[in-house]
Amino acid sequence: MDSLLVSAPHKSSGKTTVTLGLCAALAQRGLQVQPFKKGPDYIDPMWLARAAGRPCFNLDPYLMDPAQMVRCFRQGLLGADIAIVEGNKGLHDGMALDGSNSNAALARRLGLPVVLVIDARGMTRGIAPLVLGFQAFEPLIRIGGVILNRVGGSRHEGKLRAALEHYTDVPVLGAVGEDARLAMDERHLGLVSCPELGDADARIREIGRIVGAGVDLDAVRAVAATAAPDFDPAPALAHTSADVRIAIARDRAFSFYYADDLAALEAAGAKLVPFDTLHDTRLPDVDGLFIGGGFPETCMAELEANAPMRAAVREAIEGGLPAYAECGGLMYLARSIRWQGRSARMAGVIPGDAVMQARPVGRGYVHLRETASMPWPGGSAGVGVRGHEFHHSRLENLAPGLAYAWQVERGQGIDGERDGLRLHNLVASYAHLRSGAGSNWAPRFVAFVRACRARRVAAATAAPLLLAEEA
Repeated sequence: MDSLLVSAPHKSSGKTTVTLGLCAALAQRGLQVQPFKKGPDYIDPMWLARAAGRPCFNLDPYLMDPAQMVRCFRQGLLGADIAIVEGNKGLHDGMALDGSNSNAALARRLGLPVVLVIDARGMTRGIAPLVLGFQAFEPLIRIGGVILNRVGGSRHEGKLRAALEHYTDVPVLGAVGEDARLAMDERHLGLVSCPELGDADARIREIGRIVGAGVDLDAVRAVAATAAPDFDPAPALAHTSADVRIAIARDRAFSFYYADDLAALEAAGAKLVPFDTLHDTRLPDVDGLFIGGGFPETCMAELEANAPMRAAVREAIEGGLPAYAECGGLMYLARSIRWQGRSARMAGVIPGDAVMQARPVGRGYVHLRETASMPWPGGSAGVGVRGHEFHHSRLENLAPGLAYAWQVERGQGIDGERDGLRLHNLVASYAHLRSGAGSNWAPRFVAFVRACRARRVAAATAAPLLLAEEA
């Protein structure tokens, strides 16, 4: 499979924009482009998936062991012509001093050549020792080519190309100049997400046109053709026939979902039924509920205005509907959200208020340990699981004596010690889990939904019999 990893010497080099442009430009040529993103991220994958027309999968060396990453990568390749992995931060950056969870380690594990995106502002001849240093630092990492980014014009580009051609053997695959049309809106979690922008597709097309004009796409494909994976193609994912229906919030407020988690839910026997918390007035007819993360604070006035949906969610959960909520979903289930001096009522399932803070409250990877309050089958108290969190809100005014599904060993969670608030048949947390990263949450949640439905059906069947006996 033709595949490559797009990285950079350091973060904020423009690799997301370049990767987005490559995906869009190659897809516009008629190729089936499979995007991947290294590390924990929801927003970049949304843009990459929109550009490629295929779900973007996350590869995370900290959360996933090598076998899990290979399995995810192999599964994503099915039906694709070329795979493009966008790195995070710099090529050799990572949490471990030995680089074991760096972008370079991921490229080495998957046999990927690296395309280095270099922010060339203020550089001329100095670009050569930079590239030579990256080649020498880890000789087993193949730098397949360089894309010059933010060049200041044809004269600047010429000097950069001349330096690289004279001092290195790394080809220049193209150059992208400074262009206001390539700018992408940002906020506290990074880029603004696709669902919030009405012109997302037009922006992607324009970025694809600009990057495609500046980069030799045939040369990029030639680099991708040098990939040397040491694993066989993946078999098709086995599915259990869908026997439970799970409502999933998919709208401008809630859009943080991992593609492999959704696939894992479906493989476990769930039919995912999307609904809109902003415009729908009732939940679909379902057996369970999943509300992922997002930006409910930016939509809090609209969420408050949709009182019928808030009431429907509250009544369903209080009536025993099994539910799982992560981060933004947890905020929606609270009594209220407070942000920028304003407050808005939410669903009111959780006896607490989500209050936005100026700085991140929880940020990075988390280590959790399951408690006896976790209702999902297939686990046991004391079992550890890894995930990640990035939230600017904290839950305040919480009622005492609540049950929690996890103890926090690393991270913040809800109160620095606990996460996974357990109410009725709801688990609501600030932590984001990855089923394919070892938490196995997706089949466990589906099994819980299935068991709750079986109990509900049994109770409904028994009720007429009891009435008949009493009569």
